[in-house]
Amino acid sequence: MHRFLSISLLILSMTLMAYSQSEAGAVWLLINPGARYCGMGEAGAGFTDDAYATYYNPAGLGFLRGREAGLTHTNWLPNLASDMYYEFVSYRQFLKDVGTLGGNIILMNLGEQARMDERGNYLGDFSSYMMAVTASYGTALTRNSSLGVNVKMVHQHLTDRGAGHEKGKGTSTNFCFDVGYLKKQFLLRNLTMGATIANIGPKIAFIDVSQADPMPTNLKFGLSYTLGGEYNRVTIAYDVNKLLVASYPDRDIDGDGKVGGYDADGHRIAGGDYNKKGQRETAYSDDWYKGIFTSWIDDWLLTYDSASDGIGANDEDGNTNDGSLKREFEKLVHNFGIEYWYSDLFAIRVGCIYDKIGKIVMKNNLPVPTFGAGLRWAGLGFDFGYTAGEAGHPRQNTMLFSLNIKF
Repeated sequence: MHRFLSISLLILSMTLMAYSQSEAGAVWLLINPGARYCGMGEAGAGFTDDAYATYYNPAGLGFLRGREAGLTHTNWLPNLASDMYYEFVSYRQFLKDVGTLGGNIILMNLGEQARMDERGNYLGDFSSYMMAVTASYGTALTRNSSLGVNVKMVHQHLTDRGAGHEKGKGTSTNFCFDVGYLKKQFLLRNLTMGATIANIGPKIAFIDVSQADPMPTNLKFGLSYTLGGEYNRVTIAYDVNKLLVASYPDRDIDGDGKVGGYDADGHRIAGGDYNKKGQRETAYSDDWYKGIFTSWIDDWLLTYDSASDGIGANDEDGNTNDGSLKREFEKLVHNFGIEYWYSDLFAIRVGCIYDKIGKIVMKNNLPVPTFGAGLRWAGLGFDFGYTAGEAGHPRQNTMLFSLNIKF
């Protein structure tokens, strides 16, 4: 899809850069919904106790009773565009002897863009959007543990046709699934642990199947600790995220001054992906079932040593990638939040987000602060969340508004 020269793709790429790591496709699936969670630094895997469990950790559904709907709206990246909107609708319902069923619908509207050909000529306007429909199920395994699963359909509509000589449309439809686990009284009486692996599925292809991108398979591990009584309650939550995607750039492994040129058997061919030793040198990514494991060491695998058969490459400045674990730790995304409730009526929240690779950081690599508040009355809940950020950053002044309804 190298020849998709449209403003839509420019906005999409900036969206991904402003949110998270860009090693995968459909990274918008990692946008965390819910103004409540936004105010708590987007942490939630270890304490989801509402309809947003269908997103953060479906295992949280296993402890919920009754029925509830949740809605979230935000003007996404307000400093980047005025017509980009993120909408989230969720629902959950307990069924006796079955468990809790639920689901959610996500709509990411990129607004209208101008279509340009390869020479920059204007070809008209078009609209772009992405949508995901999820079915959820959670059930208690024991008094203190639960398991949950999500099955989702992901549809992306970037443009209705390609540019230049490209055939087909810039759309894709894929299926993936999530699995989650929740454990109450984990080590301590008031400590809860949650973990999910989200977006497990095949690669995403638009017009060019050979350039398919991996699903944004993401591991989220969370802890929450609650203390207090009937009128005053405080919850402290922390999540850490690891994108389980292993990708490798173009690299000259054998040091012959070029990338590729041979087939897997070492025979010279035009446009070959391998070197004469049968090592792949052109960019590629591992399939999800392999990336779950190799994503933990893919930067280490990029170690380059001209005196050996290393499988790495020098960076764009000619410096050797040292292949240390430092890069792997830098790719972790951290979410931290504190929530205070007074008598289940009023809540205030603070938190922070730290994503160095995704550039969601302040000056001097400080985490980005978040704030929020909430009201509950007669089954209705209203929440507001705010992300600060540096002046000019696409996520600065991002505001989320949410409504919860319990039946």
